[in-house]
Amino acid sequence: MLDDEGESSVFVNRDLVEPDTIIDEERIVGRDDQLESVVSFLKPTLQGNRPPNMLLYGPAGTGKSLIIGAVTQQIIELCKSKGERFGVVDINCQPINTLDQAVYELVQTVAKDVDVDIGVPETGVSTKRKYRRLYELINEYYDSVIFILDEIDLLVGRRANEEPAYSKLLYQLSRASNTNEIEGRVSVAALTNDPKFMEDIDGRAESSFNPRDIYFPDYDANQLREILENRRDAFRQDALEDDVIPLVAAFAAQSHGDARKAIDLFRGAGDLADERGDEIVTEDHVRESQEEIDKDRSLKLVEGLTTQKKISLYATAAVVCYSKQTGSSVPSPVGFKVYQWVTDELDTDQMTRETYVKYVKELSTYGLISTSRKSRGRGGGMYMEFTFTGDPEAVMNRIVDDTRLEGIVEQKNLLQTVVNAQLNEFHKQ
Repeated sequence: MLDDEGESSVFVNRDLVEPDTIIDEERIVGRDDQLESVVSFLKPTLQGNRPPNMLLYGPAGTGKSLIIGAVTQQIIELCKSKGERFGVVDINCQPINTLDQAVYELVQTVAKDVDVDIGVPETGVSTKRKYRRLYELINEYYDSVIFILDEIDLLVGRRANEEPAYSKLLYQLSRASNTNEIEGRVSVAALTNDPKFMEDIDGRAESSFNPRDIYFPDYDANQLREILENRRDAFRQDALEDDVIPLVAAFAAQSHGDARKAIDLFRGAGDLADERGDEIVTEDHVRESQEEIDKDRSLKLVEGLTTQKKISLYATAAVVCYSKQTGSSVPSPVGFKVYQWVTDELDTDQMTRETYVKYVKELSTYGLISTSRKSRGRGGGMYMEFTFTGDPEAVMNRIVDDTRLEGIVEQKNLLQTVVNAQLNEFHKQ
């Protein structure tokens, strides 16, 4: 059965439409200026000099990871031909909660690349010890190294009132060569959708990092179409209807020019054709695949929220899911009281009511919640009312996948009691 399925697949090289595949330079479209800048900044490595630090910024899916990945892969090969050891230490900061975890992830990445033991446990030793192990590995196995920190703005740490974890990490890595902790040449490339994160870094970190900026704008529809044409050979010859690529490009252009979404949709349409045993990918496959993506997109957005926004959203969703009363709207005073209870249970920072309301209102921009202003009547004051546009239970389930919030699941019965007590109190007033 597996052999038969392989023979009838619409794909011949599915890797070309996988999101993490490093592609050849000739497949890169619409990013000539950015490619030239990255090449120019990293070229000193080939001459035995230290390249500058870089800040690659722009909307999601605009080629930041693609460009830096393609160029560093070429530099690895060129350095190898000269007997030089160039290391690329690439991590995604989105799922990482703390500075300590980030440093461990860097150690783990280097150890895997050079095929040695990590050498430090994940817990039970200081962050300083993990830094020391990181520097030991780099000094032993690389002559020069670039740290690529993708989605760096999401590495904020657990405490909102402290210096962000990414600020501390940028400071340490960018000065490691100057302090002789790393003997070779060191460069740091930070990738982000939001360059404003630089406003929150410590002055010392900003001075030490001091990056060269490279901006990545959205792709337009023609560029998206060309990107997909350059990956047409992922499919069997004649496996695509003529209108498939233009339609995928049009859908992606509506999503603000996100090439990653275009490639995901392209692959999803092919997968759908395979699931149904169809030999040709059609417009119908594209449209159905897009519908599935639209359903799940808002839930995926939840994963990238800060811890405080997740807690605010979780508490608000809990009011809908655990209420014994009719109606699916959440009065902000009730949502805030539940939010306070959740933060107490998690022993985490607690924001003001105004900040809670602000966080939940921001979620309306993601299409998760709609908001309206309500009055309690004469002398009763105003409050915000929140209504979920999708399934609040699905939102809660996605949030508790975050290890920082998983402990709250065990308190379900108690949370239900809190929700209904607060609703009763609100309606008595």
